[in-house]
Amino acid sequence: MLALQYIRENKETLIEGLKKRGFDSPEVIDQIILLDHERRSKQTELDAQLAASNQMAKEIGVLFKTGEVEKANVLKGKSAASKGITKKLQEELQETTERLFELRTQVPNQPHESVPAGSTEEDNEEIFKAGTIPKLDSQALPHWELASKYDLIDFELGTKITGAGFPVYKGKGARLQRGLINYFLDRNTAAGYQEIQVPHLVNEASGFGTGQLPDKEGQMYHVQNDNLYLIPTAEVPLTNLYRNRLLNVSDLPIAMTGYTPCFRREAGSYGAHVRGLNRLHQFDKVEIVRIEEPKNAMEALEGMVAHVKSILNELELPYRILRLCGGDLGFTSALTYDFEIYSTAQERWLEISSVSTFDGFQAERLQLRYKDKEGKKQSVHTLNGSSLALPRVMAGLLENCQTPEGIQIPKALIPFVGFDRIQ
Repeated sequence: MLALQYIRENKETLIEGLKKRGFDSPEVIDQIILLDHERRSKQTELDAQLAASNQMAKEIGVLFKTGEVEKANVLKGKSAASKGITKKLQEELQETTERLFELRTQVPNQPHESVPAGSTEEDNEEIFKAGTIPKLDSQALPHWELASKYDLIDFELGTKITGAGFPVYKGKGARLQRGLINYFLDRNTAAGYQEIQVPHLVNEASGFGTGQLPDKEGQMYHVQNDNLYLIPTAEVPLTNLYRNRLLNVSDLPIAMTGYTPCFRREAGSYGAHVRGLNRLHQFDKVEIVRIEEPKNAMEALEGMVAHVKSILNELELPYRILRLCGGDLGFTSALTYDFEIYSTAQERWLEISSVSTFDGFQAERLQLRYKDKEGKKQSVHTLNGSSLALPRVMAGLLENCQTPEGIQIPKALIPFVGFDRIQ
């Protein structure tokens, strides 16, 4: 959520920046500014009314003590009328504040100046590419057929137990999954991220804090009786560890990593492009999250990008990095880099990580602040990234590492899985 002071002081810049997203509703910004002015005016009026009421209460006490009962009773009548005015002002202030808050939640984050304009994924900007796309023989198979051939993943059994999008990993498939999780966590902790295990369900306040609610409510699994949500990513519980906190500048930066299963309804996802591991309702992911001073946030973002690059280089997978255009940005993001690996068997790029900075947008929703060296309260900047999402990494490994003799495991993974080949 954008800070009110920023909206007031940067109206034209904000309106122009939001056009990159296709958000062309300047009247909403105008209404926010108008309501904010109304709220502050009512607050000033209420404060003055309360101060007058307090002064009358003191005077009434003095009059009774000095025996001036008649004057005291007259003033008591005025005090009673003042309480009615106070109550009305409080109700009006609450109503204005609620309307203002509701409007603010409808405005997405302002894109960073480097974000390209555009409305679809075709407008995303490729900024980096690495690795060699392997040339597979004519007998090469997509990962869902490889999973069946080597008895690694059973999609039909998952459908029987739960439904489509809930695969069952077996044998070396399960070991490869577990090995990838441990590998990612070890690489992250070696880079200075503290490993944290978090709940897999969150409350409404947590979903709002990181921006999943109300924007992505339809994509989340909801436990109605308890009003809890299954997490779509570890970003939600990890970042919410610091909701409603006032940090000291010495506490920063904060770097966390966590493994969790993730749950997404993905309503309306059908067709060959979501077959196999390409899009699931339950999947495993290792996340990295950072909380930074604003002046260090962009450097931290570049460091996160470099970290994910180093992992993909070790996995020997061909990949590219895209800077997302305004129309493809998530609601809360100011700048996002998408990592994609090339699936040779499917002949297309598969997204396997997003690394984003949210500037102060999440911090405003989380009420997360820090005290700078002068003791002034400031908003932090939050960042997060997948490091990495397992399903498409698994798909890329199976497809790109297949040979006539089986699937060759990258050297970096062998100590984590205990075998060098699947055959």
